[in-house]
Amino acid sequence: MISVEHVDVETKSIHLRERVVDIQRRRILIANFLGSEQEKDLTVGPNCDGFGRIRHFRRRANQNWVDDPLPIDPVCKALGLPPTDMQRAQVFQIAACNFKCWYCFVPYNLIGANLDYASWLSPSRLIDLYLDQLDPPPVIDLSGGQPDLAPEWVPWMMRELMDREMEKKVYLWSDDNLSTDYFWRFLTEEDQELVSNYATYSRVCCFKGFDNESFTFNTRVSSDFFDQQFDLIKRFVGIGIDLYAYVTFTTATSNHIKGHVQRFVDRLQKIDKNLPLRTVPLEIVAFTPVKKRLDDSKKEALKNQYYAIEAWQKELESRYSSDEREKNIADVELH
Repeated sequence: MISVEHVDVETKSIHLRERVVDIQRRRILIANFLGSEQEKDLTVGPNCDGFGRIRHFRRRANQNWVDDPLPIDPVCKALGLPPTDMQRAQVFQIAACNFKCWYCFVPYNLIGANLDYASWLSPSRLIDLYLDQLDPPPVIDLSGGQPDLAPEWVPWMMRELMDREMEKKVYLWSDDNLSTDYFWRFLTEEDQELVSNYATYSRVCCFKGFDNESFTFNTRVSSDFFDQQFDLIKRFVGIGIDLYAYVTFTTATSNHIKGHVQRFVDRLQKIDKNLPLRTVPLEIVAFTPVKKRLDDSKKEALKNQYYAIEAWQKELESRYSSDEREKNIADVELH
């Protein structure tokens, strides 16, 4: 039986929010990678005084998995860059998350709002650090953790880039685990409108499983939050953000995977017919922090994800033409 973390996620989220965003001084608690377990997995060492890292987004990381065009294609389209199969990005990580997914590549001590592993930085300071390098990437990735515990971070960064006349030169990309409604609860209408209409910004929302059981297995929280993910992404689609999705296919059992994947695609299409074409399955691999969390069920889950990706590909083939499936993901329209 899957154990469930006995934590009220709403209460936990509010508690963490209070510890990672300073509204009055416009600061965010940012994780520092120096000396962390995560540093061991970085292909390039930490930069920006330890508060940043360079990530190389690659279209094809594994021949046994599907291509991942995110955020490569949206970036190239928005900035007018030539097509590429690799895109560098400057990553900053908020130092908190309201989930503790077993496969997370971030060590848990970097997502607990712990001042021993993080510091308060303003958007201005983050941009200064970003620019203080020889060849800043064209992408800034606001990651975590769960960035939407502090939804102010995105519009604050946008305004900082606009003040420096950099909004057409730098692409903002942010992650969201679809666990809170803080975008609507805490942002002003002006901030919401800015985020919705900002031309060089996209948000990627991650489904932590493809059914209730896999979601709870991956997150150790109630499966109610799996259903909530669909409600939240529907709201984002409705306000016109340039939106994409990830999904993780790790599951403790290989039983009935085909049917569960089929129903997952059904639910995406109920939100928008084309949403599955803007959804990318993420292959889970065992980074350094993950290795010590592996038990027999998690090792089995790493294998089961390959059954699920096969079912996913067959579902898309049955629902979309080859032209639709091969379309640039940034050109797929949501209605």
